[in-house]
Amino acid sequence: MHPRHQTVQDALRDAGVDARIQVLDDHARTAVLAAEQLGCAVAAIANSLVFMADDVPLLVMASGAARVDTAVIAGAVGAATVRKASADQVRAATGQAIGGVAPTGHPTRLRTLVDEDLRAHETVWAAGGTPDSIVPLTFDQLVTVTGGEVTRVR
Repeated sequence: MHPRHQTVQDALRDAGVDARIQVLDDHARTAVLAAEQLGCAVAAIANSLVFMADDVPLLVMASGAARVDTAVIAGAVGAATVRKASADQVRAATGQAIGGVAPTGHPTRLRTLVDEDLRAHETVWAAGGTPDSIVPLTFDQLVTVTGGEVTRVR
């Protein structure tokens, strides 16, 4: 098992979530690519997006069909400014690369917002720590592993 997968798998177990990371045949750096490989709706993909909210990393677990509105995010967290994190900032905050950021398994717990639209899906699919891995979760499991705040993100 890849070391990042093991870190994520351990974090899932520590949170009491029984879910297994799956390795895909190809990289799935986008929600569309992941949905195509899984045969699910793009909206069921839980995109892990890292933003800088007043220069503090913020993880947003957004539906693959959502276009995140930074003004809505700023209002939800009480930040003056919210902008997408750079690749270096994503790696520093999560220990993972863009396209493979898992909802958990980061060096420190990140404040997390979970898109309320993901609640509509029996299974949501989140990255497993690398661009070619994915983990199936229920909405409630996603909220549990992230300690996230459920909110509107668009």
